[in-house]
Amino acid sequence: MRWTIEDGWTMAQRYLAQLARRPARLATVVAFPILMVLIFAYLLGGGMSVPGGGSYREFLMPGMFAMTMAFGLSGTMIAVLDDAAKGVTDRFRSLPMAPSAVLTGRVAADLANAVLALAVLVGCGYAVGWRPHGSLGETLAALGLLLLLRTALVWAGISLGLLTSDPSMVTLAQTLEFPFGFLSSAFVATATMPAWLGTVAEWNPLSSTVTAARVLFGNPGAAGDSWVSTHPVLMAVLWPLVLLAVFVPLSVRRYGRLGN
Repeated sequence: MRWTIEDGWTMAQRYLAQLARRPARLATVVAFPILMVLIFAYLLGGGMSVPGGGSYREFLMPGMFAMTMAFGLSGTMIAVLDDAAKGVTDRFRSLPMAPSAVLTGRVAADLANAVLALAVLVGCGYAVGWRPHGSLGETLAALGLLLLLRTALVWAGISLGLLTSDPSMVTLAQTLEFPFGFLSSAFVATATMPAWLGTVAEWNPLSSTVTAARVLFGNPGAAGDSWVSTHPVLMAVLWPLVLLAVFVPLSVRRYGRLGN
């Protein structure tokens, strides 16, 4: 177990060093969500209304936090495919190291990246007028749920990256991230959608995390009538656990069968 943890930490350091040597990629990870906040807060926010009243900017920020976490899926796919194309993955498999270290190191490095992006976005939220109104414990719980979603989606990205060698699949994943994000309660309340579409959006795992974050932050727009909307914190835990239960075994199995 000690060697497994040490190997995982070594791999995480390798991924973080790669990120440090590519500041443009890090800048993109941080700058794009900030740009989205500015667009919705200052260009589109004037035409948005929040059911029950309240500031749209406070309604928006939990959605932007969750969307930033969702971007981890395609980013992880790119990194996994890049290592495979360069033969790095095959070399790791030939080394005397814990096989799980390659995967857990990737997850740990991505979470460090996510914490940095989330911290920058929280600062951006304060700049545009967002405030958490819950207790310190509730605020930390909301941030923890966001990182839990990120963890689940990173494992999904690893699994998809190991299943394909076609770079065009990354483009497909990046294309699907936006419908996945917009077909949720991240930017508009599901009550403003047609009934059938609102139901689909409410059952989107992203919506559960967004709604739970709004409840814990004390931000407006968290109310809902459906079962999934009235139990957002529970669903924000269950959805990532289901994704982890599916994609962690798939990733481990696929990694063990590479080259066979």
